[in-house]
Amino acid sequence: MCGIVAAVSTHNIVPILVQGLQRLEYRGYDSCGVAVHQASLGGQGGLARTRSTARVSELLTQIQGSGLQGATGIAHTRWATHGAPVVDNAHPHFSFGPGATGDGAGQGAGGRVALVHNGIIENYEALRVQLQARGYRFDSQTDTEVIAHLVDSLYEGDLFTAVRAAVQQLHGAYAIAVVHKDEPHRVVGARAGSPLVLGVGQGEQAGAHFLASDAMALAGVTDQIVYLQEGDLVDLQLGRYWIAGRDGRPLGAAQRPVRTVAAHSGAVELGPYRHYMQKEIFEQPRAIADTLDGIEGIVAELFDGAGQDGRSGASAWRVFQEIDSILILACGTSYYSGCTAKYWLEEIAGIPTQVEVASEYRYRTSVPLPRQLVVTISQSGETADTLAALRHAQSLGLTNTLTVCNVATSAMVRESKLAYITRAGVEIGVASTKAFTTQLAGLFLLTLALAQSKGRLTPEAEAAHLKAMRHLPVALQAVLALEPQLIGWAEEFAQKDHALFLGRGLHYPIAMEGALKLKEISYIHAEAYPAGELKHGPLALVTSDMPVVAVAPNDALLEKLKSNLQEVRARGGVLYVLADADTQIDSGEGMHVIRMPEHYGQLSPILHVVPLQLLAYHTALARGTDVDKPRNLAKSVTVE
Repeated sequence: MCGIVAAVSTHNIVPILVQGLQRLEYRGYDSCGVAVHQASLGGQGGLARTRSTARVSELLTQIQGSGLQGATGIAHTRWATHGAPVVDNAHPHFSFGPGATGDGAGQGAGGRVALVHNGIIENYEALRVQLQARGYRFDSQTDTEVIAHLVDSLYEGDLFTAVRAAVQQLHGAYAIAVVHKDEPHRVVGARAGSPLVLGVGQGEQAGAHFLASDAMALAGVTDQIVYLQEGDLVDLQLGRYWIAGRDGRPLGAAQRPVRTVAAHSGAVELGPYRHYMQKEIFEQPRAIADTLDGIEGIVAELFDGAGQDGRSGASAWRVFQEIDSILILACGTSYYSGCTAKYWLEEIAGIPTQVEVASEYRYRTSVPLPRQLVVTISQSGETADTLAALRHAQSLGLTNTLTVCNVATSAMVRESKLAYITRAGVEIGVASTKAFTTQLAGLFLLTLALAQSKGRLTPEAEAAHLKAMRHLPVALQAVLALEPQLIGWAEEFAQKDHALFLGRGLHYPIAMEGALKLKEISYIHAEAYPAGELKHGPLALVTSDMPVVAVAPNDALLEKLKSNLQEVRARGGVLYVLADADTQIDSGEGMHVIRMPEHYGQLSPILHVVPLQLLAYHTALARGTDVDKPRNLAKSVTVE
């Protein structure tokens, strides 16, 4: 969701700004723009900008046509919250001062302040009324334009002072980068609730400094990164930068150290695949192998945390000894991985487990259990609702926290006592695939480690589980070989408007994940239910036009599931069943069966979800939707 890139340099910075936006496209956006200070290259002129509601490639064409250049600049990809995705609502936003109007069609020059913003300002309406009373005219429907005018109204010759005063009046979440026409070699940034990093220039860019919402935006430019913390302000100038806390007091290098972060640009190359989602589905055997690499045995130390701000991490063994229950907090696909883990944790580790949607947990009155382990799950580690839920849990006194995440440097990892870092690699497609299966692998390891700490894991069971996990990459390759059969299913699904997904027990969350994938990228309305709930309502929807997908492993609930499938067939429903080889479920009229290569016991959710990913992908392909960037959605959901 929304991306920021900004820079102060001695060279034309526009190519780096545009390249940064291209690296952030995976986050999702519906408009984009660049603003520069024309005098920063030693020439004449002030602030100028170019904005577009098309892709970054079209923005680049506009920039080349206009000749936009500057050594100081800010850039942005916007995912619409306040106001439709039109040019006037696109960032960067200008403030032209009291009584002044915009520059027509949202482009051109003449602003006094230029600003980009990620997040949501909750009190923007009250601030808007105050600023209008002072003569400021608004050209957009966004909450962001309020910040630009507010900074302008507070400016008295020093941009840092104005920004510091402005953010003290903001309620909500923000990461901002600001430029003023009177200071051509300066960018000021601030963050609260939305991520922002500082990049220190190297080589040709020595002396230059950068801001970005994601270190990936600076791949190939610098790997020297400072992670700004909640409430930080940062002042970028040529050859120097300094960071201050919310109170404006400077923070030293020990408090905000420079870290070397490898954000390789090659990780986002599409290669021979048609879409990133397809590439990422087929990367799952490698991603699982990488996530499990080096694990010789089950030990609690696998989850030892690095600690916030690089401090010495906590002992997972000690925490695991203390806890007697688990609370899992997550959103979307990560929530479904948590729902799957609940079955493992209660059956194998014998630990009572509760799974909550993060955005609901933080706003309800709950009963904190002092010996509870709070587990947050996130691909990015910056998911706003999950991060806020983690902080809410900590505010209630729940100090034993653990994050399962794909980004080791993320806020969620830094703020949790313990962590397990999956190694899915960069995931570009909005619909998560390899991040989900690697989360499941990490959560299964957590289950085993907790079971061991509670004396419930024998050496024989440990060896058997590890053997099964090491075989997962090979088993996944066999599942991926089912793709041609799933293409056949997809051709039929592409003609439908609704679908029903069924699962029981451990595979009910996998049915939910399959339904989510289909609706995310094909725009087919899909719902998932525990198969035993069919007769309690959903059966009323079943007709020959409503395909019903069932996940049918050979487990203790198989015979119950077969009865549920017969209920569908008796009502004229058409079934699509992913069945283990020995389930004795055969294809016939109204019954389409794809046989899984092998039964995989408690780890079978990791295998059964892959055909559902392929079904969604090929259905979307047949319907001609934008697979990697589905409408209205974003990859990193960094606003509430």
